[in-house]
Amino acid sequence: MPQRSVREQLIEHAEDVFRQQGFSAASVQDLTVAARVPKGSFYNHFASKQDLAREILIRYVRATDTSMLADEGLPARERIRRHFAGQIERTMRTGLEFGCLLGTLSAESTAGQEVRAGADAGFAQWVGAVAEAIAAGQRSGEISAGIEPGRLAGTLIDGFEGATLRAKATGQTGPVDDFMNITLDRLLS
Repeated sequence: MPQRSVREQLIEHAEDVFRQQGFSAASVQDLTVAARVPKGSFYNHFASKQDLAREILIRYVRATDTSMLADEGLPARERIRRHFAGQIERTMRTGLEFGCLLGTLSAESTAGQEVRAGADAGFAQWVGAVAEAIAAGQRSGEISAGIEPGRLAGTLIDGFEGATLRAKATGQTGPVDDFMNITLDRLLS
């Protein structure tokens, strides 16, 4: 089996460190210890902690499964519901108490403009994918056309992020359950 590079080890383990400790609290030492690499090797691969966080955000966004949103074999509301159910499952797998990485990193003002810009770009991509499914549902009459698809998609994602933040704080799934059973149903009627 080929050995992973130091850069890949840092990337692989840093997401968990940032998710669990937050950007500000995570030190370069924490990142290198988690990756089991020498501390001095960090700066051979990343100019800064922000540079590493931006790389992780890019990978996180790429790994966000939006494919079901484009599945025209399903009604739009079902596509959107399944997508957010998948996002909840992803958050549960990585630890409900740590929330969504996009929300975690974008909420920290000390993460720097580059990291916040990366999170903003990730949110914009996500909003665009959800908006396309909403627009399809509006064209078919399945979803009310009263709200522009991008605004509605943004509101749904904001609701999801708020629910995961509350679930993170409480350690309970109630907020994400309410998001699925109340928010989605009400906003997609």
